[in-house]
Amino acid sequence: MTKVAVLGTGKMGGAIARRLETTGFDISVWDRTKSKAEALHVGHVVDSPADAARNADVLITMVTGPQALRDVYFGPSGVFTAGAASTIVDMSTVGPAAARELADAAELHGAKLVEAPVIGSTPAVNSGTLLILAGTALAEDLESVRPVLEQLGEVHYVGDVGRAATLKLVANSFLGIVSAGAAELMAAGEAQGLEAEQVFTVLTRVAPGLKVREAGFVRNIHEPTMFAVRDLLKDLDLGLALYQRAPGARSKVPLTAITRELFAAVASRVPDLDISAIGTAYSTDPLRRQPVEELAL
Repeated sequence: MTKVAVLGTGKMGGAIARRLETTGFDISVWDRTKSKAEALHVGHVVDSPADAARNADVLITMVTGPQALRDVYFGPSGVFTAGAASTIVDMSTVGPAAARELADAAELHGAKLVEAPVIGSTPAVNSGTLLILAGTALAEDLESVRPVLEQLGEVHYVGDVGRAATLKLVANSFLGIVSAGAAELMAAGEAQGLEAEQVFTVLTRVAPGLKVREAGFVRNIHEPTMFAVRDLLKDLDLGLALYQRAPGARSKVPLTAITRELFAAVASRVPDLDISAIGTAYSTDPLRRQPVEELAL
């Protein structure tokens, strides 16, 4: 039985560990908050990333950002203090620079890295329908972990390490722009006398991905959180830092920059709610503390 260690047992990491256990893998889990890993009641809890690396065939990380990733791999009792598992799969959203840094370190320690950021939230994990963007130095490196990843969703190979991380930032930037646009135009439609349900139904025909957030956009219910405002803000920041390094006109991303300011304003008030809470920037809901016209755009 393949031994899989999952490091980072937040919403997504925990769901991934549970899904892999139910599909027949021998699972160990670790989280920097040990009680969070224990509360999963999945597999067996290890004391450190190094312990996980010593006993796993495949090591999966799903953490919040580049610094958290470095802590897991390079910190005291980190993965690389114990060598490394034969194959590392990083499913975090960290950007291409961090992905390449990890790939270089993995090679030095005799391990292979598959970067595998995902499109989808916990419902897609639970049903095995994530879209997994995979990047590896060699295409054949993906094959050793494909049986694991295919229990989580559809694997889409995009090329060398860094490409999948870049594509994930592009996808999440688009999600932010679409969500902000939906919130703005729902408010505009309601101001003209249209019902929220009517506007939302039409918008989801134009942008079907909005449908899963009907409760948030139509009924102002932003929990349970599928994708937290603070997490999308982090991804927009990573994306902007990347896009703005491009030459000439290609560095101009005004829609993404404006969207980032909108989400930053909402994150200052309700960072842990779902991204559908972007609608509070356009409403008279009690959550609203900063009118959209006051944002520094």
